Amino acid sequence: MDNILNIESFSVDFDTMERTNPIFNTAKMTLFQLAGAGDKDAAAIISKLGLSYDQTQNTASIKVPEELIAVNSLMLEIRYGTMCKLAEETGFDTEVDLPCGYTPRAIQFARKGIRFVGIDLPAAISEAEPVITQLVDKDKRSLVKFVGADATNYESLDNALSDVDGNICITTEGIFMYLTDPEADTFCDNVRKLLVKHGGCWITADPEISIQYLLIVTSLYPNNYMEILMRSKSVAEEKSDVTVGGQSIMVDTKKDCAVEIDRVMKFLAKHGLKAERLVLADNMPELASFSKFSTEQRAAIKQAMTKCAYWKITPISSIEVDTYDSKTTDFNVNASVSGGTLDIKLFGRVDTITSPKLLALWEKVSADNRIVSVNVDCSRLEYISSAGLRILLVMHKGSEHGVSVSGVNEVVHEILAQTGFIDIFNVN
Repeated sequence: MDNILNIESFSVDFDTMERTNPIFNTAKMTLFQLAGAGDKDAAAIISKLGLSYDQTQNTASIKVPEELIAVNSLMLEIRYGTMCKLAEETGFDTEVDLPCGYTPRAIQFARKGIRFVGIDLPAAISEAEPVITQLVDKDKRSLVKFVGADATNYESLDNALSDVDGNICITTEGIFMYLTDPEADTFCDNVRKLLVKHGGCWITADPEISIQYLLIVTSLYPNNYMEILMRSKSVAEEKSDVTVGGQSIMVDTKKDCAVEIDRVMKFLAKHGLKAERLVLADNMPELASFSKFSTEQRAAIKQAMTKCAYWKITPISSIEVDTYDSKTTDFNVNASVSGGTLDIKLFGRVDTITSPKLLALWEKVSADNRIVSVNVDCSRLEYISSAGLRILLVMHKGSEHGVSVSGVNEVVHEILAQTGFIDIFNVN
């Protein structure tokens, strides 16, 4: 195929990155909720970014009710404060926040002399880094580093920590609700490789985050908790433009929790990881949000937090996992248009880093041509993430006969099968 369309000629701006990865918009929503709980550093970031309440909380079709505002601010303060406390108590050299979003964790850890590495999508980093770095004390800025990387790409994560010495504490909050099952598998493998290389632990709120949210809502509003839960789910989905749901590492609240916790423990064990549950009630810091609730409500929340935990995860030493990660082929696209058909050949990885380029190509080509069908040659494609699949879906919806995919390897075929895209595209 002639490379009539040169991928390098298509520019990627912030808007393109945002359309490729709309999920980072929820990070701004949670930042505002943290500020609502009284965090002054979060409020300072909001001021610098020029964010408004309506912009971050409401959606085009949903106005967030007061009950949901109260629940979300409390949830964020508990989660953010407890994760900071647990990470600091490890005493490890470097805190690695993945994804870091727009939270003030860099400011607060640097203030205490703890090195901080924030990793997130390039779009989020490009906006958050200059603002947050400005708010870090000048004599502490050398402790702070922000890197755009892909959580499913070990090479990019390893490069992000290339100058890090000593044990690390990786923290994650809410990442798994936006990962497909294949991505969750890859992410866990990547975390283990990082921990084997650097030493340390992974602290995450993700496995029982749905349990915690359910317990908070039912404690505060026992009579209309279901309405609030459904409204919260709708807001999150509309903000992120993805379906929010449980993944392989998240406990399904519709099933027996003890059985689900055991299932997730076994899932981690398959990836060479073991977990210790840290009960929230025993680890929460003092909460400013409590002043907004009655004595009875505060007691109910404290009692509810005895029933859920965050997880401290470490490698299983008896299991040897190959930490070698082969270099992938550089991302590239060969593309041509003829008779309304767009022919594309993909090289390397199509993930959160490279997908914006593919979107930029599609938007230019479809604006200049009537595209009837899209043929995607995947014989040189090594991996595709949900971000890449999202772009192929855009192409599918934007062409009369949709997308046909050929030459997929075993890894890509499994991803298409597990995500359901194998039933959407014509896979040859």
